[in-house]
Amino acid sequence: MCFDTDSRPPIEPIAGGSLDHAAITLTGADGAAFRAFEARPAEPTGAAILILPDVRGLHPFFEELALRFAELGVAAVAIDYFGRTAGTGQRGADFDHSPHVAQVRWEHLSGDIRAAVAHLRAMDPAPRSLFTTGFCMGGRLASVAATLGLGLAGAIPFYGWPTGLSGNGTPAPADVADRIECPVLAIYGEADQGIGADVRAAFDRALDAAGVEHRTLVYEGAPHSFFDRKAADYADASASAWAETLAFIGDHAAPA
Repeated sequence: MCFDTDSRPPIEPIAGGSLDHAAITLTGADGAAFRAFEARPAEPTGAAILILPDVRGLHPFFEELALRFAELGVAAVAIDYFGRTAGTGQRGADFDHSPHVAQVRWEHLSGDIRAAVAHLRAMDPAPRSLFTTGFCMGGRLASVAATLGLGLAGAIPFYGWPTGLSGNGTPAPADVADRIECPVLAIYGEADQGIGADVRAAFDRALDAAGVEHRTLVYEGAPHSFFDRKAADYADASASAWAETLAFIGDHAAPA
């Protein structure tokens, strides 16, 4: 897994930030209901982002991350993966995600991503530019979402596996790089034991060959899941990754 259930994004709230947020239920392409969390900015910038969680599904880390985006004018929706097997209610810290992960399938994930994007686009005011971000399992999904013809402005995968097989059938981003429709900002920890330099380089080569604009950030000494308030040793890497994320959105969002 990436984050513990008591982990939180390493981003301080904006004092006095005003925004609307709520737990919501969306309907996937197959008619199944799934839980999501939306955060709407008080002062929209025209950008919106879909947040794709780690293997635990939707938990407070990602809800808080949605709030941090919205405080800065970026509408955000974070989705859950387990509505078909675990229902749409709130789940406690003792939730065992493992049997539910085993039942997730790409055909459902892709349909849920489409539904969440449609929800974001239906917001008032409608966003002009839509991005994806995700972590670990969600990082892989954030990249592959850019192959679904959704008109994305950019993808920001945090330590998502870009190569190799997936148990749920999600394609490897490197294998479908020629279908990625938008720029990619890929963020990794250099000390990630699962995603080494060879794996990162393979994704870079695939994006280069496909002519996809991309930038890869590798934080020296940082492990997998370094973007965590509890990981004080990697606070500088976390602050840089957040600043780079916001700059990427600003650079690729459509002007008003």
